[in-house]
Formats: sequence, structure tokens, C-alpha cells
Amino acid sequence: MMFKRRKRKVPGLNTASTADISFMLLIFFLVASSMESEKGLLRQLPPPQNEHVEQEQMVKQRNVLQVSLDAADCLRCGDSIVTLAGLTARVAEFVANEGNAPSLPEKSTRDVNLLGQTEVSDRHVIAIQVDRNTSYEAYFQMQNAIVAAYSQLRNRLALKLFGRPFGRCSAEQQAAVVMVYPQRISESAPSSQEGGQP
Repeated sequence: MMFKRRKRKVPGLNTASTADISFMLLIFFLVASSMESEKGLLRQLPPPQNEHVEQEQMVKQRNVLQVSLDAADCLRCGDSIVTLAGLTARVAEFVANEGNAPSLPEKSTRDVNLLGQTEVSDRHVIAIQVDRNTSYEAYFQMQNAIVAAYSQLRNRLALKLFGRPFGRCSAEQQAAVVMVYPQRISESAPSSQEGGQP
């Protein structure tokens, strides 16, 4: 007796809900995964001003510290080449002007909340000039080095006056310290030896 084998049909898969499941998994992984944070510079921009009113301010040469980055990412402070740590030290020394040296910026005497009549370093300017072909990494590191100088000065003053680092001071105490060491950075439009593309 011969048995004839029957071929079984394999039932088809129901794929009606596959798109829904894929979409839910996609949402789950987007919500559950961590995104890499972008690098950026913490800056408070000046308030918008009337475009038709431009005031040219005369700044004494002693109040200006020139910082530049060329196309080869060579960092200069004044006429000399410096490292990032050297730039931080130069900016801190320039802004603080602890000995009131005539070659460093002038200071003003102001009435500072919590401190009374205090000498403040509000006339200095860190003038930055960057080449159009400078790498973003070098530019970012230079900006960090300058901000680090202000952070050092503010921390040192906060510890001296209030016995705690700047970050742990109250908003009123921080405002007083910032008034003594305001961040004054001026950046001119990028230049290029070759003319560059606008």
C-alpha cells in the first residue's frame, strides 16, 4: 500500500501590525537612548541696539589685550606665541592688574552692592582676531582659556570675600563679584590672508 504524502501549506504571516511595532520601538529607543551633547560657548549677547546709532568708543592701548589665531591655529597674545595655559595666565594677570601697573588696564572705583566702594576692572578689553581658516577646535579651546581666566579671578575673589567658590555664592554675591571682574571680550570679523569666501 502506498501512502501519498500531502504537502502542507505554510500559513502566511500576518504583517499588519509590523509597522506599528517598528514605530513603537523607534520611539522607545529615541526616548531611552542618550544623545551626545553639542559643544558650544556660553555667552550672554548684548541687548539689541538701534542699527542707525553706532558709537565709536576710544579705548586706550593699555586697556586692550590682543589675542589672535591664524590659519595654522597658532595662538598669539600680544606679539608672542602662547599656549592655552599661558593665555589663561596672561588674561588673568591683565584683567586683575593687582599692582595697578601703568602698562596694564586702568581701574574704576564703583559702589558695588555688598562691597561698598571698590576698585573694579571695567575698562579692559580682550580683543580677539581669528583667521577665517582657523579650525573650530582651536577657536573653542582659545575661548575656553579666556573664560577660564575670568573663572579663576571670580573664584579667588569669592573665596576671599564670602568664603566659598563663585558657583556656590548667592545670586547677589555673584553679581557683586561679576561687577568687579566683568567679562569684556570684543571679537572682530574673521580675516583671511587669501580673502576667503564670505
